[in-house]
Amino acid sequence: MIYIESNSINPYFNLALEEYVMTKMDKDQEYFILWQNEPTIVVGKHQNTIGEINLDYVKNNKIHVVRRLSGGGAVYHDLGNLNFTFVVNKKEKAEFDFKIFTKPIIDVLKKMGVKANPTGRNDLVIKDKKFSGNAQYIKKGRILHHGTLLFDSDMKELVKALNVSDVKIICKGIKSIRSRVTNIKEHLNKEYTLEDFKNNILACLYGNNIKKYDLTKDDYDSIDKIMNERYMTWEWNYGISPKFNIKKENKFPSGKIETYLYVEDGIIKSCRIYGDFFGNRNLEYIEDLLLNKKYIEEEIRHTLKDMHIHKHISGLNLEKFITCII
Repeated sequence: MIYIESNSINPYFNLALEEYVMTKMDKDQEYFILWQNEPTIVVGKHQNTIGEINLDYVKNNKIHVVRRLSGGGAVYHDLGNLNFTFVVNKKEKAEFDFKIFTKPIIDVLKKMGVKANPTGRNDLVIKDKKFSGNAQYIKKGRILHHGTLLFDSDMKELVKALNVSDVKIICKGIKSIRSRVTNIKEHLNKEYTLEDFKNNILACLYGNNIKKYDLTKDDYDSIDKIMNERYMTWEWNYGISPKFNIKKENKFPSGKIETYLYVEDGIIKSCRIYGDFFGNRNLEYIEDLLLNKKYIEEEIRHTLKDMHIHKHISGLNLEKFITCII
């Protein structure tokens, strides 16, 4: 596995770097990337950006907002947070099996005297407090798995910048984000820096034989092109807010789902689906199928009866999905 270190703290560049490594670099090779961002909110592919952020606070404090390719929920990055990315060829059971990719992190922390565990669908915790969220994007036999590692992040900024929905808080039985997140540094018995932590991760993965790739000028030019055409555009990061007169929201073990429908004279005129779930297929196919259908359960059920909903929204079947529409 080849190691690539990003020397940039520009979030638009770093997400473009991930995409470039996955889609443009040697498909016979597998890669590992470590990177950091200056203060940023990274939203999941399927999320309604405006609903996930504290917009006034984000604008006033010049916090970047960027959408990633993978599903899952919004996360806050700053220079006290370390991000890791695996780009590998798809293997049996690798799809959404996050434990394959988070085990090295757990092993490193164990050597540093900290017991960490996987929990839920995509988190790592220390003493039941989250310090890492993970997500995956799969395309043409390649898996991009990435995760956050809160080492010494500013928790006050994290809480102020993110806008967590009431349904999420109620489901988790918590009163605030701060009550369930933690920094790794708080649990260390020795004085480790984030650079020490990074070096320990590399030592766990590579020992003394790090195979490092240095990006070339051509690489940088290609990454900049992806950055400018996707990650720095308003259309990608925010998109057009949906016109709706019906909103449904539900929380499942596989994630939160929000649907926005505009219904006129009993006919669905527009449909948008958002959430922090995972899935490999485009949601636009489902949204288009529902256009111009009657807003009644029987017609919606008939329209979607042959759909493999779980391939679009992991962990969900037709019955559960219908409760998010009607």
